[in-house]
Amino acid sequence: MLVGCFTLILFRRDLHTISFLVGNGLCEGINLILKNIVKESRPMVRAYQYTDYGMPSSHSQMAWFFAAYTILFVLFRLHHNRDSVFEMLWKVSTLLSVVVMAALVMYSRVYLLYHSWAQVLVGAVLGVVLGVSWFAVVHLLLSPFFPIVVSMSVFELLMIRDTSLIPNILWFEYTNARTENRTRSRKLVPMKSQ
Repeated sequence: MLVGCFTLILFRRDLHTISFLVGNGLCEGINLILKNIVKESRPMVRAYQYTDYGMPSSHSQMAWFFAAYTILFVLFRLHHNRDSVFEMLWKVSTLLSVVVMAALVMYSRVYLLYHSWAQVLVGAVLGVVLGVSWFAVVHLLLSPFFPIVVSMSVFELLMIRDTSLIPNILWFEYTNARTENRTRSRKLVPMKSQ
């Protein structure tokens, strides 16, 4: 997952993506601290496990962190055409998908005997609380400073960008790429005929 996040940051270079990765790191750090405080063993001890502590489940916590953050991001940040049936359908399907995936991760940890139900439920609650909290921090506290951050020379050099004011980044990038392709193809036609 870490490789995927870094790849996403490398290609997106967006402060929201970077903020999400920071939130993931904080969530994982909190989980590690809690495991070493609670020190509750797993239902089945395996010889090859890194740690024998299972409370709270880090997989469950991270899955529900992702689900909570994604749900809030879709509901509060992505809005293009609110009256569109298609937009409502893809939002509902996205929200249901992340909830189902988080629930499947939670169930799989119990099914494989890596965690008890109590461990995955505590992980889920903690993940939701941290996901909601981190979204609030990013959306309410950090986002107002994003324009200042991206105007700094080091962030300009790294081509870090802020897409906070764009209501639907997917639509924005799609229409801009389509317009740019049309412009470039018109420029290429006269060059090919010479």
